[in-house]
Amino acid sequence: MDEEPRTRDWLPRTAALLVGTLALATAFIAAYVGALHQPRPRDVPVGVVTGDRPAESLLTAVRARTDTIEPVGYADPGAADDALTARQVYAVLTSAPDGTLTLATASASAPAATELVTGILTPAARQAGVPLTVTDQVPVSPDDPRGLVPFYLAVGLVLGGYLASTALGVSLGTAPRGLRRAGLRIGSLAVHAVLLGTIGAVLVGPVLDVWDHDLVAVAAVGVLTVFTAAMVAAAVQGWLGLLGTGLVILLLVVLGNPGSGGIYAPEFLPAALRGMHRWNVPGLATDLLKSAVYFDWRSARWPLAGLLLWTVLGLSGLLTAALFRGRRAGRARVGGGAR
Repeated sequence: MDEEPRTRDWLPRTAALLVGTLALATAFIAAYVGALHQPRPRDVPVGVVTGDRPAESLLTAVRARTDTIEPVGYADPGAADDALTARQVYAVLTSAPDGTLTLATASASAPAATELVTGILTPAARQAGVPLTVTDQVPVSPDDPRGLVPFYLAVGLVLGGYLASTALGVSLGTAPRGLRRAGLRIGSLAVHAVLLGTIGAVLVGPVLDVWDHDLVAVAAVGVLTVFTAAMVAAAVQGWLGLLGTGLVILLLVVLGNPGSGGIYAPEFLPAALRGMHRWNVPGLATDLLKSAVYFDWRSARWPLAGLLLWTVLGLSGLLTAALFRGRRAGRARVGGGAR
């Protein structure tokens, strides 16, 4: 007698879960294959001092043939150098009084981008009959020649953050029943963030010896990244329940990873994904790790501000979910028990 009602209850939930999983997997394939199967770089920024005629002439000639490189003018050499170390451009082209050209690159920003710029400007200079010298002002670590460690570290940290939030949501309920329990959950996730951020820094530092410096800075970025991802996941799950886990995966993984600019420089991605690294958590974390290890902190201002903003939004979302959804669920549970 009871078997048919149970089946009616079970089938819709199962169907919904399978449809949701199918949609996420489809989006995952479309996002990764669509973004990464055939990268077409466009408008890769290269700095030049305004009025430096030999350098400007070469870049103008290249730009007339292809939109791959975009010249960006600066008032003086100091401003152009600052743009290079602030990660506003991938290279700076300058000329000497004798007419020779120097291309200063920063491979730590994105080796593929600096290789592309060098590969285009070197033959162009040769064709113009102008000597060109290439220097790498901010080289990538020799133990990470493709510059992928910041991205993979960021992915692991983000994964650890939202998995921890999901685990607590499954075991304790997605919306904490009151502010006290919300505070305990935030504290637990903060401890998890400290542990995982520190472990990540030790792994890429003393253990794997990718970076032999800035251990504290890498750990600090790691802690913030894990905590940010955990708070975003906790807030979405607090309001939407476990259904929110799918939305979190869509935001942080399906769109977040290919749109982070970590596997390829943003200029190599489809137009819809090129600016995503400036607002999604994996992209902000990747940029902040690069700033901590290779560049000065001027390039870290926006990634740091972006992660902090996501953290505040996540905290606010979780606390309000605890106030509204959590307390309501607690009262309903008490009322059900009284009956």
